[in-house]
Amino acid sequence: MNCQDHLYRGAGDPRSISRRWFLGQCGVGLGSMALAHLLGQDGYAAATPGTPSLGANPLAPRAPHFAPKAKRVIFLFMAGGPSHLELFDNKPHLAKFDGKLPPADLLKGYRAAFINPDARLLGPKFPFARHGQSGTELSTLLPHLAGVVDDIAVIKGMTTDAFNHAPGQIMMSTGSMIFGRPSFGAWTCYGLGSESNDLPGFVVFSTGKKGPSGGNSNWGSGFLPTVYQGVQFRNGGEPVLYLTNPKGIDEELQRDSLDVVRQLNESRLKQIGDPEIATRIHSYETAFRMQMTAPEVVDIGREPQHILDMYGAKPGKPSFAGTCLLARRLLERGVRFVEIFHEAWDQHGALVSDLKHNCEDTDQACAALVKDLKQRGMLEDTLVVWGGEFGRTPMVQGGADGRDHHPNAFTMWVAGGGIKPGITYGESDDLGFSVARDKVHVHDLHATLLHLLGFDHTRLTYRFQGRDFRLTDVHGNVVRPLLA
Repeated sequence: MNCQDHLYRGAGDPRSISRRWFLGQCGVGLGSMALAHLLGQDGYAAATPGTPSLGANPLAPRAPHFAPKAKRVIFLFMAGGPSHLELFDNKPHLAKFDGKLPPADLLKGYRAAFINPDARLLGPKFPFARHGQSGTELSTLLPHLAGVVDDIAVIKGMTTDAFNHAPGQIMMSTGSMIFGRPSFGAWTCYGLGSESNDLPGFVVFSTGKKGPSGGNSNWGSGFLPTVYQGVQFRNGGEPVLYLTNPKGIDEELQRDSLDVVRQLNESRLKQIGDPEIATRIHSYETAFRMQMTAPEVVDIGREPQHILDMYGAKPGKPSFAGTCLLARRLLERGVRFVEIFHEAWDQHGALVSDLKHNCEDTDQACAALVKDLKQRGMLEDTLVVWGGEFGRTPMVQGGADGRDHHPNAFTMWVAGGGIKPGITYGESDDLGFSVARDKVHVHDLHATLLHLLGFDHTRLTYRFQGRDFRLTDVHGNVVRPLLA
């Protein structure tokens, strides 16, 4: 994005200075007004062919920095921290020392929320086997993923900075543990816009027993205009609350009312150029069109029976499987980014029973999503990302059947959209405690995903409070071996 674009989106149209604006904002000083005027004269803040004009659709499709491999994203966020040691990262050495104290130097200087100095090692609870032509190792808990293992890339060298849920989720979602930064989905819509006129560009679902610990900030727009934030859909009934008209309000009356409100908003937008007014206009119009389109989109009963069976989805019954199918239907209709939060993976205890239950709920649908996208020719330009905010420790938590939060090494997998399929990248040490080879920090993952979407992550920026911000902050490198 060029500097004109940032100035336009970050501060409204600097050429639109009214008497009302002056009286309301004169406390900032005449100098800023003079600067805005000079920038407009010199063209630095003037409208350009690539800059949306006042009143234009802020989610209109836009070209990235270079030709992208991926055009859309589905993020399967397994919130809570899945145990890589029971799912992806086979550690025979850890099994050998089950019940024994870890080496003294392993925990030297290490601090975590619940790990005691005398915590003993806990061997993996499930066997592993190799699958596909790639020979990728997976736990027996993931029989369906084993069927598409040659289509995914398993990243075993993930690491992050946070070891508590809320900051860890915010870190994975926004690139920072500080609340208030734009989410990955918001950055994607800011850079690419959306291809749907009737649905939000960024849709979010929550399918666990509770919402994510990090809350709405996981899909917020931060300091970006709010048009780029995620819109939460429900898994059953009306997809969005208050989507239907109240009694006595028909479509004609609603349209007339919206037209009057739009005229007032457009008049105000021309006066002060606040991008939030453009967001409001767009939101009203999108909501009106969603009344016609959303009920059809969320009706998975329109799918053939063999597709429902492949996902394990049942019409009228909310489930993770049905939500994965909904995600595919939304992408087909031009939605740019779909995120599914499944907060169920915080196994401080009941490790064996809970992991069995979680995998029964999610494994079939995740694999079906990859398979379904591939058979429709969509996987080649759709990024599918699976993972949580961190992993789990190789030590038992207290004397219970559980593991603590662990940021030093964990596993994620990605598929489609220019990702090299059938590979395993990175490696943790013999105990699964730290990354031993090919470390991938959350910032590196973000840089790589943005690269596949056609962006140089150092150039996709937004000026806020005198600084150019980006998803990767001042960090991040594209992980080239993951690219096809």
